[in-house]
Amino acid sequence: MKNKLLAEFLGTFWLTFGGCGSAVLAAKFIALEGATPLNLGIGLAGVSLAFGLTVLTMAYAIGHISGCHLNPAVSLGLCIGGRFSASELPGYVVAQVLGALGGAGVLYLIASGQEGFSLDGGFASNGYGEHSPGGYAMTSALVAEVVLSFFFLFIILGATDERAPKGFAPLAIGLGLTLIHLIGIPVTNLSVNPARSTGPAVFVGGWAVQQLWLFWLAPLVGAALAGVVYPLVAGKPEPKR
Repeated sequence: MKNKLLAEFLGTFWLTFGGCGSAVLAAKFIALEGATPLNLGIGLAGVSLAFGLTVLTMAYAIGHISGCHLNPAVSLGLCIGGRFSASELPGYVVAQVLGALGGAGVLYLIASGQEGFSLDGGFASNGYGEHSPGGYAMTSALVAEVVLSFFFLFIILGATDERAPKGFAPLAIGLGLTLIHLIGIPVTNLSVNPARSTGPAVFVGGWAVQQLWLFWLAPLVGAALAGVVYPLVAGKPEPKR
């Protein structure tokens, strides 16, 4: 269990540092070529890919140790779907939240070294209303987070099903996370992960902490629904002859 929790801590650290770090450090990057400003930032597509790559790489690195959940919603959905022990759920959630806080902390140390750095830009925190990148209302944010969390867990449950092609689950899961970020970043900066949301919010404080409830509630609800629905859709494996 100690090895599993350490793996979850490091994996969630990497997800938060890598994903949020791409948003804070690289999404917008202006360089000067003489007097001409050049935008060399990776943009929303790059940030989406970065989040997907963090999960893909960690799935290969620690999937055989802890299952590479990196997300309290994933742990809950797998538990409800019968793939994960309820007795291990609290420990996983604590390790994931601590990992996200660690990743956000190191990111803060790096980002704050730039002159003019301010947390007023949101520090990749999730939000709705005036704190939504696209100005989307709370209802839109809630629906988006529930639906995208549902499909993320549905992909995980399907890709890791014993009947699925072997060895390709990390690719499906990483690309699935990339896709839902492409959809959801304009709405909420995309969470689908309460731990990832908690890390940056603690450093921003104020509005980010006040709105954090949605980014715990919605992913947990969406993941729980997927844990119920997937077994109904997939059915039980046929007995091996």
